[in-house]
Amino acid sequence: MKKFVPFGILIIVVALAFAFPGAVVAPAAKTPIDKADTAWLLISTALVLLMTPGLAFFYGGMVQKKNVISTMLQSFVCMGLITIIWVVFGFSLAFGEDVGGWGLIGNPKSFFMMQNTLGVPWGTIPVILFAMFQLKFAVITPALITGAFAERIRFNSYLIFITLFIVFIYAPLAHATWHPEGFFFKMGVLDFAGGTVVHMSAGWAALASALYLKKRNEIPASHTPARISYVILGTGLLWFGWFGFNAGSALGANELASTALATTTTASAAAAIAWVFFDILRGKKPSAMGACIGAVVGLVAITPAAGFVTVSSSLIVGIVAAVVSNLVVIWRSKTNIDDTLDVFPCHGVGGMAGMLLTGVFATKSVNSAGADGLFYGETALFVKHLIALVAVSAFAFIGAFILLKVTDMISPLRVTPAEELLGLDVSQHDEEL
Repeated sequence: MKKFVPFGILIIVVALAFAFPGAVVAPAAKTPIDKADTAWLLISTALVLLMTPGLAFFYGGMVQKKNVISTMLQSFVCMGLITIIWVVFGFSLAFGEDVGGWGLIGNPKSFFMMQNTLGVPWGTIPVILFAMFQLKFAVITPALITGAFAERIRFNSYLIFITLFIVFIYAPLAHATWHPEGFFFKMGVLDFAGGTVVHMSAGWAALASALYLKKRNEIPASHTPARISYVILGTGLLWFGWFGFNAGSALGANELASTALATTTTASAAAAIAWVFFDILRGKKPSAMGACIGAVVGLVAITPAAGFVTVSSSLIVGIVAAVVSNLVVIWRSKTNIDDTLDVFPCHGVGGMAGMLLTGVFATKSVNSAGADGLFYGETALFVKHLIALVAVSAFAFIGAFILLKVTDMISPLRVTPAEELLGLDVSQHDEEL
């Protein structure tokens, strides 16, 4: 019966939905639907979905050959499972009517089974389109975590864990950060496209996973990635899709979207080159892996800042994030923390760097809905981001650790030593590369 636990969780939450009052508050004033904005968000939604297969290639190319399929499937399956959760009640938890006035979670009945999403605008786009756009963010977040426990997690247990993660960590953070009544939103925290909600939550959950599952039994002395060409392909798909991720978060075909696209490009480019040159300064040869990892770190770091900083500032964001993440990768390699693909140093630390640098370089000249940061003589935003960073880090790390323990009690997380030696492709899926 344990294999049906994810569906059991769905049924329980659906039942609980009807325990809440049925009032639904429209999320925005009823303004006319703008065809240009709608067209851009349709494209952006498709672009963001492409990022998850891109991540599958990015991670799949880095692991041992016997684990390529299992690693890629862990990303790919999120497009199925998370979509179902989001449509049934996940979108409501994140963007439904605030429950209790705390700004921490939405009413699961607000948009239950996508009700109340037709004929209603969210700004200048349809609510149903906004829901599908945000779905793609929810899909890729648990997929990001998989790099931390690659090559040693049971697939069935993984499905349970990501179900719990979306309900108890991702949805509350999305509500608190992006809902108009959200705790962090009202506090004044700026997160344009998910540095806090996506990358910090995934990064801290990754660290918790690496610590909880402990080291792999078999770690090759010289691990040769299965397909570096996969990593390069995955990076290209991620970079391409990230334009929808960041520029789409402007929720319109406008100058702000153009700025977000520009800052996304420059931060990633700066981080890729910074990572390569930093490696050279350390006496290493420039590598495709380094360039790809650097580019992704730049994309991660600019995500919260994309629509709040200038293009020149985005160059600094990319360079700083690349150097800091590189240093953390070096530190991690000297510890017993087996974060297989360095998810925490790249996504967690990259997300935190981006969040803090948003507090430094944000300016109202780019986005009047934002605030001026430390660089412009204002300290309030930076202090708010420091407080939010600590709060989100503690919530995501401790929460993920608890969910890992709960999952382990329901279904063992680790594969057996024999299954690990054989490889997850065969032991979990009866398939081979």
